[in-house]
Amino acid sequence: MRGFAFFKRNLDNFPYNPNFNFFREFAQSTAIPKKQLRVRDHGYDNYMEVEKKTRKVLKFQSIILPEPTQSLPISRLENLARRFGFTRYEAGAFVLKFPHVFEIFEHPVQRILFCRLTRKAILQIQQERQALAEQIPRAVTRLRKLLLMTNEGRLRLEHVRIARSAFGLPDDFENSVVLRYPKFFRLIDAKETRMKYIEVVERDPRLSTCAIEEVREREYRERGGDAEDVRFSFIIDFPPGFKIGKYFRIAMWKWQRLPYWSPYEDVSGYDLRSIEAQKRMEKRAVATIHELLSLTVEKKITLERIAHFRMAMNLPKRLKDFLLQHQGIFYVSTRGNQGKLHTVFLREAYRKGELIEPNELYLARRKLAELVLLSPRKAKVDKELVGYRRSRLEDEMGQVTRTYVEDACEDFKGEDGVVLDKDAEDDLTSDIGSDVDLGDEGDDFVDSA
Repeated sequence: MRGFAFFKRNLDNFPYNPNFNFFREFAQSTAIPKKQLRVRDHGYDNYMEVEKKTRKVLKFQSIILPEPTQSLPISRLENLARRFGFTRYEAGAFVLKFPHVFEIFEHPVQRILFCRLTRKAILQIQQERQALAEQIPRAVTRLRKLLLMTNEGRLRLEHVRIARSAFGLPDDFENSVVLRYPKFFRLIDAKETRMKYIEVVERDPRLSTCAIEEVREREYRERGGDAEDVRFSFIIDFPPGFKIGKYFRIAMWKWQRLPYWSPYEDVSGYDLRSIEAQKRMEKRAVATIHELLSLTVEKKITLERIAHFRMAMNLPKRLKDFLLQHQGIFYVSTRGNQGKLHTVFLREAYRKGELIEPNELYLARRKLAELVLLSPRKAKVDKELVGYRRSRLEDEMGQVTRTYVEDACEDFKGEDGVVLDKDAEDDLTSDIGSDVDLGDEGDDFVDSA
């Protein structure tokens, strides 16, 4: 009675508004805000600063490796690098910044400067290819679980091809994975859209367990009956500086105990018009993105890749705003391609900028980042070549006399024979840019180790 008298006394002071519902407005104050400001976490941003450099290095490697001798003149390298946004003289300057990856030498016959990969870089490529081949069985399981999360059990082949690197699939996965395992996958042609789809042959209930459910099970075993509050909860770890108010804390407490449907559960036969059902679907979308990130090799993927799966997995339209509502679970980094590229991290999988449970493919890829971060002073490069600067008035490559560059990796006796495909949804939010990383951004990166 005292509480009712309090509400009645305060209602008498409000102006009459037929559309105002006091109890509903009071309840909304303890709900998670729809729009939140993004709080930066420098550990993930520094990770992406290194990623920007390695992404450019990989583009140059894609130019050099297809050559018969796996080397090409600097003048031709500059012409080919224009497709990535580099100007004529920026390509040569970029290569000189990473002497542990690229080696500049003078051709013994043509007497002009050539570029090739160092033995350390070739060894890193071989290790990555070997790790990729060894984890093919796990990649098959990832692709099966990815298809099971969709409404119809199928995805466009092109969308999977764009995200193949994140899920640990080889470049020729259509032949080496899809067609090689006909008992798991089926490749179909849709006549109405003239597109190829990958379809799962059979739904295996053993693959319908989410990664977060395994974490909850371990928590149950450790805490017993005291772990009843983690039945529908997620691991929350807000970035440093994130302000948690009183009502936001209450909203998170309510949200953590809200039941939801599993990402692998078919919800096509449910009535989703009620407010309770919509809340469950919103939390199901969080669980879907969480499981999607758990299936990736590095527990991260670009937001533009997730947008390709939006329709098939019942994800909301404005993905960036949706993810910013849950900054304790995900982190969205804008470092890369001048803020146009968004990378989504699974916060619980990282600690101090490193993956907590690394795999062989992740470690092989990180070795390239280590070569990029090595100081140029430690490389045995001819001072005359490092100090070489070509005049912009010259059209032809100058003649420079130098001795052969000694390799920094003397214990590796070389095998030089290493030969190593956008279609976003139309209703994606306008603040998400292109998925192509142009190479015209500045080179004044923040070095982090």
